[in-house]
Amino acid sequence: MIGVFDSGLGGLSVLAALVEALPQADFAYFADTAHVPYGNKSEAQIQCRVLAIGDYLATQGCELLVVACNTATAAAVQALRAAHPGIPVVGVEPGIKPAAQDSISGRIAVLVTEATANSQRLRHLIRDHAGQVEVFVEPCPGWATHVEMLQLDDPALATDVRARVEPLLEQGVDRIVLGCTHYSFLAPLLREVVGTRAQLVDVAAAVARQTQRLAGRLAQGDGRLQLHASAHPERLRAALPRLHLGRLASRIA
Repeated sequence: MIGVFDSGLGGLSVLAALVEALPQADFAYFADTAHVPYGNKSEAQIQCRVLAIGDYLATQGCELLVVACNTATAAAVQALRAAHPGIPVVGVEPGIKPAAQDSISGRIAVLVTEATANSQRLRHLIRDHAGQVEVFVEPCPGWATHVEMLQLDDPALATDVRARVEPLLEQGVDRIVLGCTHYSFLAPLLREVVGTRAQLVDVAAAVARQTQRLAGRLAQGDGRLQLHASAHPERLRAALPRLHLGRLASRIA
């Protein structure tokens, strides 16, 4: 079984890509809904939660882990790998490298949580992969919470999205990296603002390809899905149709 986890619903965007790439694999998805969001927490708090979830999924029989959360990857993926040296771990990091490579204007933006914006890992990604372009890092407090509350049509959210993205476009940004898995569910809202002026960069498909390379025999299972949550597990299944992921419901064991 392949374990996938996030602070809440955001990682479901990655799970959908994983299921598409590995349709016969068995997955266990864990949402840390008792502690969502991670974006406003300290690195120590995030590491504590990631290690606890990793231990739990390992006891459930998961032999490969996908950290479907940019904030958790930035803060704790190295600690998770050290705690489970026998289990491959795939992290999710902002697609700065492809955005920088594909940018024509030489200016890209990264939409992130506050914790990711302040992380050393993000600074290293920019240093290692975006040396030739100008990078605008835009923290987006509250966006993940709107997704968790399924408030995707909230006018206040739409106003905030425009207020944060429009100035980036005016700076000549032509690639906008979705640096939080929750933001994938805001893509329709973002496209209304961006139009043809820039492209959105989401790494869910790339994460799925990396997981596919590592899966081995785990690719062949019964195609089942287990849903786990640290609080209100019933809301996890109920959210699937609201996030246009109803196709996953038929897999739930």
